[in-house]
Amino acid sequence: MIGRTVFMALVVVGILAAIPAASGAATTSTSYTGTTSDGGQWIADVPSSWNGTLLLYSHGFGPTTNAAADAPDPNTKAALLADGYALAGSSYQPSPPGSWWALDSALADQFQTLSTVEQTVLPHSTTHVFAVGTSMGGLISALEDEHSNGRLQGALTTCGIVAGGINLNNYQLDGEYAMDQLLAGGAIQLVHFTNPFGDALAAANQFDVVAQQAQNTAAGRARLALAMSLMNVATWAPGQPMPALSNYAEQAHQQFLVQFLPAGGPSPIQTTQDFVEFGRPWIDQASGGSATWTKGVNFGLLLAESPYAPEVISLYRQAGLNLWADLENLTRNANITADPAAVRSLEQTSVPTGRLQVPELDMHTISDQLVPVQQENYYRHTVARAGRSDLLRQAFVQRQLHCNFTPGELVAGVEAVQQRVETGHWGHLADPAVLNAAATATNLGTPAFIPYEPGRLSGDNGPFDPFTGGSFPFPFGRW
Repeated sequence: MIGRTVFMALVVVGILAAIPAASGAATTSTSYTGTTSDGGQWIADVPSSWNGTLLLYSHGFGPTTNAAADAPDPNTKAALLADGYALAGSSYQPSPPGSWWALDSALADQFQTLSTVEQTVLPHSTTHVFAVGTSMGGLISALEDEHSNGRLQGALTTCGIVAGGINLNNYQLDGEYAMDQLLAGGAIQLVHFTNPFGDALAAANQFDVVAQQAQNTAAGRARLALAMSLMNVATWAPGQPMPALSNYAEQAHQQFLVQFLPAGGPSPIQTTQDFVEFGRPWIDQASGGSATWTKGVNFGLLLAESPYAPEVISLYRQAGLNLWADLENLTRNANITADPAAVRSLEQTSVPTGRLQVPELDMHTISDQLVPVQQENYYRHTVARAGRSDLLRQAFVQRQLHCNFTPGELVAGVEAVQQRVETGHWGHLADPAVLNAAATATNLGTPAFIPYEPGRLSGDNGPFDPFTGGSFPFPFGRW
């Protein structure tokens, strides 16, 4: 049962979120479609009782062909239309064609969609336009905020990759490198994949086997816990009770379930790890090379700064292993370098600066197996360094799985942004109690907003040195 739920989160949310949903029967609305100048598609839905606000929706990672979407799911779409919101969104048209990591074209296609819908579809001028995004689309909506230039008045980012594409690449590679070095003898391919369904999934299958074998010994479980800490793997698995803060053995067990429990069925993507490995070639294709590295990374420092450190230290002690020897080994042998041009590409297209222009509410489940909630901690500091903290609020839902929000929670998020824009201040609008009350009033599921402070993001390799292809030899620029 757990495996099936994980698989649904991997594929349905990550891919099928890109498929447009039909208008709900509870309200009368008109649908429109068109194409962007680069060949992508756009879709829009306008209710008969339009309230003057347009939601510009950005879908998540997945195929871009015939994938225009203007809402995250059919029930949320129907609820938003019933509330009077007009909806619009595009498929994006990536260059090179075919890459599912479509950040090079997403902003241009979304803003072109906005302009077209405003000029040719809507019955009158908009009162407000809000960016709304899911997963990779959450990264897009955050970037749209930074580049709104008067075109947006607010943003709702949900389960977004807001720490950016480079951090995503690096913390995943850090954990995989640790698994490969400590549990597989350096035998697994880690970078330069050419086929998501070929060599990438072959490497993922090797990791799946290694992780299963690691469960047989205390040493294996400890070393796997170290790797999972670098990858920010959640310690609360679907279908399981949340482990106690000091129950490190159970935390490690649930990390294993989150990352490696097979889903079953015919799909070649069986585990979270499979999806992680499957995704990297698409990013490489978009950036024109490998934009991830281990060279120059101090793995002892990474663990020392990690909220997972107590768990890892406890398991190493129980196993009688020398943790510091393993960390020194990882640091000494780290030699994977990145392509500077690929890093520059991701920096330009896929990394938020934090320079928000309009108010933004971020929402995240606290146990997200694909986009760890710790990304919100990193993003909050990024926005603070840019001096824009007054514009950002973050809300957390006590639930497992990626983008696992009720329609009521999503509608409450939109309404909170609307009230922030209309009143000019956040006040208590993003407080859990206020959001829960707003979500409950929709009668669209039981809300679970809670007070929550995500831990620090593990696997931040620091700034890139283009002369070495790795990290600068000192923690310049880290917070």
